[in-house]
Amino acid sequence: MIRLFLGAIVLVLLITTPVWLAVAVWPDWLNAILISKKAFLSAILNGVTLAGLYFLVASGFTLIFGLMRNVNLAHGSLFLLGSYVGYEVVDRTGSWLAGLAAGFAALAVIGVGLQIAVFRKLEGDDMRQTLVSIGVSVIAADLMLSIWGGATYQIPIPDLLAANVRLPFVTAIRSDGSNVYLAYPVLRLTALAIAVVAGIALWSMLKFSRVGMMVRAGVDDKAMLDASGVNVHRLFAVVFGFGAGLAGLAGVVGGSVLSVSPGEDVRYLLVSLVVVIVGGMGSISGAAIGALLIGLAEQISLVYMPTYGIVLIFLIMMATLAVRPRGLMGLAR
Repeated sequence: MIRLFLGAIVLVLLITTPVWLAVAVWPDWLNAILISKKAFLSAILNGVTLAGLYFLVASGFTLIFGLMRNVNLAHGSLFLLGSYVGYEVVDRTGSWLAGLAAGFAALAVIGVGLQIAVFRKLEGDDMRQTLVSIGVSVIAADLMLSIWGGATYQIPIPDLLAANVRLPFVTAIRSDGSNVYLAYPVLRLTALAIAVVAGIALWSMLKFSRVGMMVRAGVDDKAMLDASGVNVHRLFAVVFGFGAGLAGLAGVVGGSVLSVSPGEDVRYLLVSLVVVIVGGMGSISGAAIGALLIGLAEQISLVYMPTYGIVLIFLIMMATLAVRPRGLMGLAR
């Protein structure tokens, strides 16, 4: 009885504390500890929206690496190429939605080509897949550098996305007694919405659709699925292309929210690896949780301890591996 009572108290605190932090006007001592309510809420919101971008990249990676066991270390290059494709399309057409569609479609086609020409021939040989994919990423990086140079690009966005929206979070009280509300970019909220929709659609597809059932069956017993009449090679090529397309889509979103520049491919490849390790291989929900943890850790540390941001991220990964080596949502195989 006492344990249930204590558990109920802890649950109430876990629910009410974040609500109070977001809605209430902070006392001076709390503002002194956490710099300001605006800084704290901005860090949390930036972490959540950045997590959406990380999830888009890592969801494609967990499809390719976590489910299909294709060691594709060129995944970051797919992200960066998607950014450049999106930039070119938006710059020429003026349509941001056309850039999103082009980034996804172009990289999906390239992903199918990679699976057929490279990974299918190296199936079951993880070491050769790793080395060849590193070679592909190096070649791709040099080609992109020769075409787009070393400049930093920003993908143009519509005026609607460039605006700010007022959120119902009071950050201060004016001298006349009126409230000051937190304003936040519509673009970041849109990026988060895209990630949420993509995550729900991907999870539903893998969980409930016939294609998802075939993918899971092919991962567990490829020979049996092949014997049942399913073209496993075609199925895996389509799934690989879809994962690459998600990387391209994330590239357009990332190039709009942040920027497009050489070296971003390595950053997002490392983020994808960390997210999949923390969340668990092959788990879409795990990728979402891992992305949320990494995104929040990165943005909170940027505000409160910028020198140790990367340390905090790898501490999360080490702690996860120490407590649950399969990842938070990973299943034993």
